[in-house]
Amino acid sequence: MTEQRKRRPTLKDIAERVGVTKMTVSRYLRDPSTVAAATREKIALAVDEMGYVPSRAPDILSNSTSKAIGILIPSLSNQVFAALAQGIESVTRPAGYQTLIAHYGYSPEEEEKKVASLLSYHVDGLILTEGRHSPQTLKMIKAAGIPVVETMDIPQEPIDMVVGLDHRAAANAMVEAMLARGKSRILYVGARLDVRTRLRMEGYAQAMEAHGLEPRYVLTEKHSSFTQGRELLDEALAQYPDADGLFCTNDDVAVGALLRCQQRGIAVPAQIAIAGYNALDIGQSVSPALASVETPREVMGIRAAEMLLARLGGDEDAARFNDVGFTVLIGESIG
Repeated sequence: MTEQRKRRPTLKDIAERVGVTKMTVSRYLRDPSTVAAATREKIALAVDEMGYVPSRAPDILSNSTSKAIGILIPSLSNQVFAALAQGIESVTRPAGYQTLIAHYGYSPEEEEKKVASLLSYHVDGLILTEGRHSPQTLKMIKAAGIPVVETMDIPQEPIDMVVGLDHRAAANAMVEAMLARGKSRILYVGARLDVRTRLRMEGYAQAMEAHGLEPRYVLTEKHSSFTQGRELLDEALAQYPDADGLFCTNDDVAVGALLRCQQRGIAVPAQIAIAGYNALDIGQSVSPALASVETPREVMGIRAAEMLLARLGGDEDAARFNDVGFTVLIGESIG
C-alpha cells in the first residue's frame, strides 16, 4: 500500500505555530519589515522548520504581471542552450523575474503544447529558440499580447523581437576557410536536420558552388553526439573515399569524427580537414584543436532578456533586432 502523500504546510499552519493571524504571516511574506522584529524571527523559524513554500497563484491572478518569463529550448543536454539560459537568467534574476524553462525536443507540435502551458501560468514574456512555429502557436502568442524574443537564428518573418545570427553566412565563411587551405572535396556531415542545420547546409552549398564544386552530404536525423560523429565518419569515407574535408553540423559530431580518424590512422588535417560549429570547450581540448564557428550563446541570452525587460518596462522604442554575429576559429584541424 502506497504511503499517503504528505499535506503541504499552509499559511494557516504557520500562523497557528507562531500564534499570530494569517494576515500577519501574509504581511511578513510580502515585506518582513512590516512585522515586529520578535514576530519576524518566529515566523522565519516556522517557515524554515516546516518547509513552507508560498503559493504565487493568488498574486498571479490578482496582478497584471506574474514576474515570470517563459523560455522554450529544444534540448536539455545541449551546452548551447545551457549557455543561452545562463545569459538570460543573469539579467532576469537581478530584475526580480523568475524563469520557467520548457523543453520541446525540436518538435513544433511539442513546442505548441509547451507554449500553451507557459501561457497558462500568465508569463509576462516569452523567449523562443526557434524561428518557425505552428499556426496554433502563433495564434496563441498573438492572443496573449505579450512581448516575445526569438533567438539563435534570424527568422524571415519575426513574431516580435529577434536576437540571433546568420547561420548561412557563418557556414559559408567556414567552408571558404577550408577551401582557402587547399581542400576541395569537402563533405557536409549533419545530424538532427533541424532548421539551423539546414541553414548551415545552405551556406556550405553556396560556398562550394561558388567555386564550381559539387556539394556532397552525409546526413542522419538522429541526435548529434560523439558516437554519431564516429559513425558518420565511417559512412562518409565509405561513400566518398576521396573526401579531403568534413564540415560538421556541430562540435559533437566533429570531435567524434576527429577521434575516429585517429583510430583509423587518418592524419588530420593532412588527409582530411575537419571543422565543427558552436566552438564548445571540448573542441579546444582535443588535438589537433578543432576549427569551429564561435556562436555567442550567452550574449544572445543577455541581449534577449534585456530587450524583453525593456519592453516590459514600457520602452516601446526598445531595440527589436540584434545580430550578435559570429567568429570563425581557424583551428589546427583544418591546417
